[in-house]
Amino acid sequence: MRLAHQFALESDFITADMVEATEFPHLVQRYGVRGVPRTVVNESVFIDGALPEEMYLSRVLEATTP
Repeated sequence: MRLAHQFALESDFITADMVEATEFPHLVQRYGVRGVPRTVVNESVFIDGALPEEMYLSRVLEATTP
């Protein structure tokens, strides 16, 4: 979560929201959350777990590169 928010602060092309799974069960179902953290990129790519910054950035870039 922290990295997603840091990326969002650095780029106008990134937005980040954090939700409490127990308060938004419809989002848990919609995104198939089974563990946290779960990062959703462009509604189709999922990054599960806490990753080191370099690995997280790599996964985000892979998800956004055509």
